[in-house]
Amino acid sequence: MRVLLVGGGGREHALALGLAADPAVDKLFAAPGNPGIGQLAELRQVTPTDPVAVAALAVETGADLVVIGPEAPLVAGVADAVRAKGIAVFGPSAAAARLEGSKTFAKDVMTAAGVPTARAYTCADEATAAAALDEFGAPYVVKNDGLAAGKGVVVTDDRAVALRHAAECGQVVVEEYLAGPEVSLFVVTDGEAALPLLPAQDFKRVGDNDSGPNTGGMGAYAPLPWAPPGLVDEVMRDVVHPTLAELRRRGTPFVGLLYVGLAITADGPRVIEFNARFGDPETQVVLALLETPLGGLLHAASTGTLADHPPLRWRDGAAVTVVVAAEGYPAAPRTGDVVSGAEGAGFIHAGTRRAPDGTLCSAGGRVLCATATGADLTAARDAAYALVSGVGLAGSHYRTDIAAAAVAGRVTIPG
Repeated sequence: MRVLLVGGGGREHALALGLAADPAVDKLFAAPGNPGIGQLAELRQVTPTDPVAVAALAVETGADLVVIGPEAPLVAGVADAVRAKGIAVFGPSAAAARLEGSKTFAKDVMTAAGVPTARAYTCADEATAAAALDEFGAPYVVKNDGLAAGKGVVVTDDRAVALRHAAECGQVVVEEYLAGPEVSLFVVTDGEAALPLLPAQDFKRVGDNDSGPNTGGMGAYAPLPWAPPGLVDEVMRDVVHPTLAELRRRGTPFVGLLYVGLAITADGPRVIEFNARFGDPETQVVLALLETPLGGLLHAASTGTLADHPPLRWRDGAAVTVVVAAEGYPAAPRTGDVVSGAEGAGFIHAGTRRAPDGTLCSAGGRVLCATATGADLTAARDAAYALVSGVGLAGSHYRTDIAAAAVAGRVTIPG
């Protein structure tokens, strides 16, 4: 099987590792890729959000499967253009990708499907946003209605900060706050059949103890020792299958990876958000534990044969990833600094490039993900931080508390 992977971040490097390890994948292309992906795949240049260019590249490379990593190409209709060429593609249509592209659309689908989620209002001006904030009270939750690379959400006790974010975004969704630990559940689906992957937890705030602004994610771990028994079955029954059915009813079946972001509240799981692709950095830990060949799984979803796929197999133990971020991230990350100590196993490239002389340099806010597995969460966490300790990058920072609460048994569910 010849596979074309679209994207060039940490999520795509993790996907490339899984695809390259699948014996059924005999040729892997990536566009545009990154230096880490380049060790596993033949890199091609393309604008990932250009449907015509990506479809042409899929034809040129003779791809049997196209895997689209980021959300922006999906919302732009890249999957539609590739499918129009008769090529299997893992990723939803532009119409179905609105689950991520528009928070308002996602809320509308959830309401129609009876999915448990927070009460919310769509607001396009200061007066309606102010009224919604006052109705729900603090903590205030304000979400950019469109794509914002994981940084469009503000959760704050400061009403002025919430109003300012609403004004900066234009159209927003103001929600009631959901109290409880968060869970990311990935579901592979062909539109009807659906297979859940291991639940994971990521860390959105830039600083320890969940301080500072939201980022694209500073680390993650799996599995979740504190998760309630039956959580996945409950979410599949009450969230995933009703959502997929509603999208089929609308004539926009969802094929690809449905990301369900959850808060585990005193009243049970509640959906915070849907995404239309693998989460970053949760993908790094979930795929590190997946024993089932990845290429075959994604191909089955892309060709409507997921119901016939064997049950998923998982490795024992746990996985932890820690993001090494550039100076100034997330507000104004500095790029172009030399990166050292990141050439071995366990380093997933998120924002790197090669200088003309071959030196590895930073090229984004999240530069590297140090990813490790272990017999248990403690061992995996120790191994991940051992990797981080060997990285040289001027001005870089990382959180020191990834998975710490889970290891200490301090993650609690309200109620």
